[in-house]
Amino acid sequence: MTGNVLVSHEVIKALQWRYATKKFDSTQKIPSPLWQTLEETLRLTPTSFGLQPYRFVVVTDPNVKQQLVPVAWNQQQVVDCSHLVIFARLKDMNVGYIDHYLEEIAKTRKVAVESLQPFREMMTGYLERTEPEDLANWMSAQCYIALGNLMTAASLLQIDNCPMEGFQNEGVDRILQLPERGCQSVVMCALGYRAADDKYQRLAKVRFPANELFIKI
Repeated sequence: MTGNVLVSHEVIKALQWRYATKKFDSTQKIPSPLWQTLEETLRLTPTSFGLQPYRFVVVTDPNVKQQLVPVAWNQQQVVDCSHLVIFARLKDMNVGYIDHYLEEIAKTRKVAVESLQPFREMMTGYLERTEPEDLANWMSAQCYIALGNLMTAASLLQIDNCPMEGFQNEGVDRILQLPERGCQSVVMCALGYRAADDKYQRLAKVRFPANELFIKI
């Protein structure tokens, strides 16, 4: 029980510590072992059906980050951060992708693909009855689950982060050649270490009180 209390305290402390970092120290880079942990956090993110209808584009090349600045409304986090992650949904979801996923299930769990037919019918049924726009929105929503997972894990590791929706999707897609990779940008997250003179780190965190946010039935 004592261990659980300690863990709970550390989680809240980390979430109180984090803020949307506006200015990163460009000289500080995330160590490789910590970054590998964050990548695994992204890989392990839960998704609807487990389908993972997205790709994570990790940008560390200074030249590419510089190219992204104009299409990100000149926000300097893009170029000053250690790692920039673009969450991109798949352009299309089709039966072939579902079958590929089922093959992974069969291989990982050592079962016959044929035994997964009811699950296949559930997923293909959803695919068939969902309008393309709704399907795109559903895939985009999965990106935000991964974003939240990444931000929480990064905060627990004392890695600063800033989610960013303020960018021109078409420009980002063009620079990163995302259409050729079969995906489209949805949201991005800059990660690294805060600059000592980022004034926003000293602002009190503002959240509505719990009795306004929670409806308990």
